[in-house]
Amino acid sequence: MTPTPPTSVDSGRLVVDTVVVIPGDDPSLRFEGSTDAGTPPSATLRGSRQTLTAELTIADGRWQAVFPLLASTWGGPPLPPRSGRYALVADTLRVTVAADLPSQQYLPGVTRVAFTSDGQALDVTFSAPLSDRERGRLQQASLEADYRAARYEPLDAVFFESFFGRNVSDNPRAIDRALAELRPDIARYWSVADASVAVPEGAVALIEGSAEWWRIRGSARLLVVNDWLRKRLRKRRYQTVLQTWHGTMLKKLALSRVRQGLRPAVATLRERARWDILLAQNPYSRKVFRKAYAYLGPVWEEGYPRDDVLMNGDAATVRARLGIADDASVLLYAPTWRDDRPDHVDHLDVSRFAEALGDDYVTLVRGHSRTLLPGENLYAKNVLDVTGYPDVSELFLVADALITDYSSVMFDFTVTGKPLFFFTPDLDHYREKLRGFYFDLIPVAPGPVVSTLENLVELVTARTEIQPRYAEKYRAWRARFNPRDDGQAAERVVRRLLREGKIG
Repeated sequence: MTPTPPTSVDSGRLVVDTVVVIPGDDPSLRFEGSTDAGTPPSATLRGSRQTLTAELTIADGRWQAVFPLLASTWGGPPLPPRSGRYALVADTLRVTVAADLPSQQYLPGVTRVAFTSDGQALDVTFSAPLSDRERGRLQQASLEADYRAARYEPLDAVFFESFFGRNVSDNPRAIDRALAELRPDIARYWSVADASVAVPEGAVALIEGSAEWWRIRGSARLLVVNDWLRKRLRKRRYQTVLQTWHGTMLKKLALSRVRQGLRPAVATLRERARWDILLAQNPYSRKVFRKAYAYLGPVWEEGYPRDDVLMNGDAATVRARLGIADDASVLLYAPTWRDDRPDHVDHLDVSRFAEALGDDYVTLVRGHSRTLLPGENLYAKNVLDVTGYPDVSELFLVADALITDYSSVMFDFTVTGKPLFFFTPDLDHYREKLRGFYFDLIPVAPGPVVSTLENLVELVTARTEIQPRYAEKYRAWRARFNPRDDGQAAERVVRRLLREGKIG
């Protein structure tokens, strides 16, 4: 499990007088300077969702720290750091800067790195590895103009994107997996926000905005996405867009939303026009999509590919990757985001919740994908923030119970048959003023709906006795929302795409 960061207490100085970027096959950052510390401190570069650790030495009043720029997270392959700002932290020492900082440096295929300091702190900013020809507003405008004017040769390939390239997950990831098994000869490309996002074996990563990203986006015959493509798409006549979306909905979306303005409505209709096929988890979703997006095109009800793993995944492997002890009970807290508070996740006081449960429990905190960038990891005893974990479906495998509010995860987790709890302290505000619901949750919920931490703790610890009380509602819920979530959804989708000549 991720350790709790130490509390900073000033017990000495760490002066930075040398900063070096080391390129090559094993790129790294080297910091050097003087110090009055007697023993080597623990030096880190701490970002909002990731922390880099250094090999640090001290000798004769001088210190040196080397930060590798390729590191494994969650047991995955060595990859560059996630884009964002990172602060240099050294245990209880006060960092000061006396160095002439290097100019921004470009490490092809890895990252761009820049340094800033006010003399009292040192920040390192990593960003996507776009070349000078690709980086910046004017350069992107030029590449987009070329993309719109170009006459590409159709490429028998698939362009995948999940949550705007922030990760490789959800329905597109499952479809990729099935395609690789059924037709390994078809090229698979993944749009990623930066080089920190791992792509499946045999697939090719495309950094969003790169020249190659624009080229494949314009030439691939099939595009598989789970969110809006936005206006940067100019669809060619030979291209098919499969919109998988990212969940069955309780909360209203698109044209159904509360107080929808004219401009968002027009944008919704334009986006809808870019889709050729829409994937629905169930008949209920089909009806909602028809109304919410005024969508009249084909809707495929094949179940949700992202839930296949819940029928055939390996929970032990995921548990080991997370570092959770075999005898711990695992609770997954996965709330949705709030339109008026996009970086806010802790509607539940998770640290107090975990403390009340005791050491026999581990609470996983999974913020919505929209909180990945503005939010920060939560650190507390017996709590593991997994907002940055690539795929939430794998977390369902290790969770003994799910706690959510209005998130679409409620429609996926029930595939497992495990207990489900709803923590909804802002139910009236969310339902009446913020988003609105398509149906009344309380009468049909397949688990308790509570609004206080104390009630939640009481029910979670008695879940074995509580769950049978909801057995009938649970069965009705699964019949309504999970009729085709049988572990074969991705294969059905791929075979249908092949059969209808959309690819292959």
